[in-house]
Amino acid sequence: MQRWYTRFPHGLPAIGLLVLRIAIGAKLLLESLHCLLGPHGLDLGIATVAALAGGLGVCFILGFLTPLVAGISALGWTAIYVWHPAYATTLSDLASFEIIAVAIALALLGPGAISLDAYLFGRRKIVIARVARS
Repeated sequence: MQRWYTRFPHGLPAIGLLVLRIAIGAKLLLESLHCLLGPHGLDLGIATVAALAGGLGVCFILGFLTPLVAGISALGWTAIYVWHPAYATTLSDLASFEIIAVAIALALLGPGAISLDAYLFGRRKIVIARVARS
């Protein structure tokens, strides 16, 4: 993970990335709930896609494996836009492109310092104990 990012931004950039992650994560969670509780019923394919979207939304909000999650969600939204344009037009064309653009931006920028990625994979301070010489 550290090879993907040279650093995790702190301060206001970290808060901005957190806001972007929460916005996309909440959108994915709401869309997954809409699919599960909507008029489609519990079709296996729709339930699987909804569960995947819900899991991606939680990972976005927590900032866990952000580049992977952002790539998967950008590809997923692009696939929805290409193969199911009727669903994409209910969101409006501009909203679909905004979601894809923010997901790509998060994949390139990283999760920021306020994330599980920074906690798990961020830089560590290594302290080497002094050895007493006799």
